[in-house]
Amino acid sequence: MNSIVIMGVAGCGKSSVGARVAQAIAWPLVEGDDHHSEANRHKMQSGIALTDADRQGWLATLATQITLQPQGVVVTCSALKRSYRERLRQASPGLRFAFLQISQTEAQARVTARAAQHFFNTALVDNQFATLESPEGEAGVLTLDATRSLDALQADICTWLLPAKELA
Repeated sequence: MNSIVIMGVAGCGKSSVGARVAQAIAWPLVEGDDHHSEANRHKMQSGIALTDADRQGWLATLATQITLQPQGVVVTCSALKRSYRERLRQASPGLRFAFLQISQTEAQARVTARAAQHFFNTALVDNQFATLESPEGEAGVLTLDATRSLDALQADICTWLLPAKELA
């Protein structure tokens, strides 16, 4: 059975969309932010961008979470670089990605609006866009406009996943 990663830059709606998709298809949800180390969380809170080395343990943890759910799981993870996505694909051949595409201006506005409730520093939005390697053109990727309604995003992702879920 295929699992899915809801991916994109900070502020694109990964957590909100991921929770809706997981509930709709009755798969567990792994919230990527919950698996960052304290050191990484502190760096991000302080406005210091994570390096590839900082992300390695986090990606390994998420890959393990995927392998622990062979019936399917929804994971929220920025998955900004192709190498990060490839690391996650190693855990689950056929892993799919829903890329929530958003403008830098809109992402900045959303991250600023949630600043009091979230550890991610608004100063890091620019770095997210600088780091992003678009997954468009990779196998198993659905690109969506992140400014659409949660209902529309959930429906599109579930419709896209349904055949894979039924065949498993």
